[in-house]
Amino acid sequence: MKNLPITNKERFFADDDIIVSKTDLKGRITYANQTFLAIADYKEQDVLGQPHSLIRHPDMPRSVFKLLWDTLQNQQEIFAYVKNRAKNGDHYWVIAHVTPSRNAQGKITGYHSNRRVPDRSILDETIIPLYRELLAIEQKSDRKTGLENSYNKLASVLQDQGLAYDEFIAKIMRKAG
Repeated sequence: MKNLPITNKERFFADDDIIVSKTDLKGRITYANQTFLAIADYKEQDVLGQPHSLIRHPDMPRSVFKLLWDTLQNQQEIFAYVKNRAKNGDHYWVIAHVTPSRNAQGKITGYHSNRRVPDRSILDETIIPLYRELLAIEQKSDRKTGLENSYNKLASVLQDQGLAYDEFIAKIMRKAG
């Protein structure tokens, strides 16, 4: 993936807009709605067949994506706060709901993600500080060790609260709501 610029400029989308994308089993984009294309500033032909990580912002801890993929591999849905990067380097935050897509026989054929506008207080008070800490841990050592240490820190945060990840997300969403 080419190294796109970072502008530190945040983009926003309307509270009633939903960003939708679908991927195949390897995370390559098979569908992107107009809201996705508009906020990320891509044309449909630019994203179809590309890895969804095309919009990954470097401020996102890899441990969060590991958790996301582990959850999906266990055939479960997940809610996650994600900082994405637009084509020009701007960023935008979402609360993503990612679910496995299944065929008529129940076999997973890909993944479907709906993303909405996140609560700003949740971002500022909980998610951004946590992600900064996880990212700093990841950057202290080599990629493999950093990811492992960051993932363990995330697990420790959850264990300290006595919550599974989905319960943690539900709790902070209820607290803000």
